[in-house]
Amino acid sequence: MNQKPNIIIFNVDQWRGDVLGHMDNPAAETPNFDKIVEEDGVSFSNAFCQNPVCTPSRCSFMTGWYPHVRGHRTMYHMLHLDRNEPNLLKILKDNGYFVWWGFRNDLITAEQDPLDICDVKYWPSKEDLARWGHKWKPSPHLSQKWRGEPDDDNYYSFHAGKLDKKGDDIYFDFDWAMILGASDFIREYKQEKPLCMYFALMNPHPPYGIEEPWFSKINRKKLPSRIKAPDDWSKKPAILKGIYEGQNLQGWTEDRWDELRATYYGMCARLDHQFGMIIEELKKANLYNNSAIFFFSDHGDFTGDYGLVEKTQNTLEDCLTRVPFIIKPPQNISIKPRISNALVELVDFSATVYDLIGLKPNYTHFGKSLISLLEGKENEHRDAVFSEGGRLYGEEHAMEKESRPKSKDLYWPRLRLQLTDEEPYHGKASMCRTKDFKYIKRIYEKDELYDLKKDPGELNNVIDDPNYKDILLNLKERMLTWYMETCDVVPFKTDRRF
Repeated sequence: MNQKPNIIIFNVDQWRGDVLGHMDNPAAETPNFDKIVEEDGVSFSNAFCQNPVCTPSRCSFMTGWYPHVRGHRTMYHMLHLDRNEPNLLKILKDNGYFVWWGFRNDLITAEQDPLDICDVKYWPSKEDLARWGHKWKPSPHLSQKWRGEPDDDNYYSFHAGKLDKKGDDIYFDFDWAMILGASDFIREYKQEKPLCMYFALMNPHPPYGIEEPWFSKINRKKLPSRIKAPDDWSKKPAILKGIYEGQNLQGWTEDRWDELRATYYGMCARLDHQFGMIIEELKKANLYNNSAIFFFSDHGDFTGDYGLVEKTQNTLEDCLTRVPFIIKPPQNISIKPRISNALVELVDFSATVYDLIGLKPNYTHFGKSLISLLEGKENEHRDAVFSEGGRLYGEEHAMEKESRPKSKDLYWPRLRLQLTDEEPYHGKASMCRTKDFKYIKRIYEKDELYDLKKDPGELNNVIDDPNYKDILLNLKERMLTWYMETCDVVPFKTDRRF
């Protein structure tokens, strides 16, 4: 019987760190995540991603590298086996794991054969669809009647609202296909090898749309207050004002914002339900106890904060960089279930996996194992966390022109700003965040400094306040140290000189 722990990775897209019931959010409907934290796991209230968009974040947490280490800074710079870049899934496969990947990518290039990385690249067959009795429903990304006309103030809102199941019991989409397919796989798995399952799911990535009962499950009156748009944008990065003007949501009432936000919360609630389905299957198959289960998101979402929706690639507000992160370790780890407020990063995910399976990877990485925190032997982990994004002037290959943005595209209010060097919209930025302060270095704009205890909404940039001089110097020094520690990786294999 396999003794190595199974590795179950429940990776969602664009889930903010504050939308969890056990984080005292009264509107969040997450009973399954809440239960696992109460009984078997640790939830990290101060977990941060290393980039606020999909591909750079995924490349980071699957390697333990920060985006700057090898230039994984855009949606179109992915992991390459041909460049000897590590990939946790590949490493697990090479070390005896059977790797099942519910195939949402944003990680490896289109030219790379996924079966070099995993044993199963799952996509439902015609037989699967017939057995389940569901028909594909159109993605709100593709069917955009909900947008209205280009001059409507809903056109760039990403708000699709309630999805019509058309007589089915679910709105059958990518996530449902992965959950149902994974459930079938778990029931039939022979357990000849330790198992890794990578759920790379879509929700709650906008467009914001969800079916019943999750659409109506959220109590609109319990939604926490959103962060309002600043009266003066001059101390915030220029891209935020540019997106704010382009999305054209200034006239929205709070009731409309609440509907959008409740829809997003409903998307999270459905994911919680789907997570519960997988947990139940793992228990029935006697896989649960010996499984390390990881739940986290690649990054967050504005969801109305600052009068914005979706995300940016180079601003680093907590709603974008703070993510949910829950770990249920295997039964051989003595767990102290709780919410931990230790500062942790997603680069710590892969380091924790290596520690759990007793593997020293053959490359330099920058994650720190979280096992001592899980066991309650330590209460603190890092003195600061880091995130980064953006590009240099002239880096046309980092503009993401591959998205072929057009004015009618949902992402146009943001992408149009990434395509120009006439303003500093897309300039490089790096964040150094402690529990009390956040410093952001901007290469072409005014730096940012926030006193998070006094200003958790990050609306009052105190970068020029002399009262914070010493704090600012300390954070700048800490960022410099971080860059020196992580600026490159030297290959373990040396070259012959003679």
